[in-house]
Amino acid sequence: MAGVAPWRNTGLYDDVIKREHPYILESFYYVDADTERLLPHYGDFLLDSGAFTFCGTGGFSPTKFDEYVERYADFIVRNKIQKFFELDVDSITGYEQVLRYRQKLERLTGRRCIPVWHIERGKDEFIRHCKEYDYVALGGYVAAIKAGDPRQRAYVRAYPWFIRTAHQHGAKIHGLGFTNLQGLQKYHFDSVDSTAWTTGNRFGYVYRFNGTTMEKHQPRQGERIGNSRAVALNNFTEWVKFQNHAKNNY
Repeated sequence: MAGVAPWRNTGLYDDVIKREHPYILESFYYVDADTERLLPHYGDFLLDSGAFTFCGTGGFSPTKFDEYVERYADFIVRNKIQKFFELDVDSITGYEQVLRYRQKLERLTGRRCIPVWHIERGKDEFIRHCKEYDYVALGGYVAAIKAGDPRQRAYVRAYPWFIRTAHQHGAKIHGLGFTNLQGLQKYHFDSVDSTAWTTGNRFGYVYRFNGTTMEKHQPRQGERIGNSRAVALNNFTEWVKFQNHAKNNY
């Protein structure tokens, strides 16, 4: 589960988190005191760099970005984060600069990051990731399913090859932003993340886990959600139920 949880600072999800120990992905760009407070209660935790968001808010500046890398590394070391993604800003800085940031991040943390492969890096670079790292990730899923570029569609069709290749080299593989529930049974990623649960608050959806998959209930025309906090807690709780089901069955 990923995304910025509304009302988290009020302790809205604390009981569920402490009872169920969910697997969580957060963006460093949005971390706060509550992130650090809840870290010990998660069953697993992955940290995204948030670098793309950072670049989008103020434009790219080499000096500011180097400082961002340093703050990212400091947070990782201070909180003993074991699974964290590289700063995959290929489309902004070019891959050579991404490699420099990767080296700096690993030097400052003393740990290996999770490289995030994008289609522009090419097949051979993905294989290199799998040979050199214990955990790799596929980025660009959202762009791939929306794009009309045949190369992007082929990228999705090639998921079995990516997953098989990672496993052949002893690496685990993460699908970033992968929300396709049917795809979870078809593509055997080791982990994925999704912000789908947060759409309930944005669009008035109420989610329910039916024992097998998620059901999305939309308000009838003219209706509005009366208690947004209750909807947020319900949706978080129901997606945690699905997460536990997926963990044990996919």
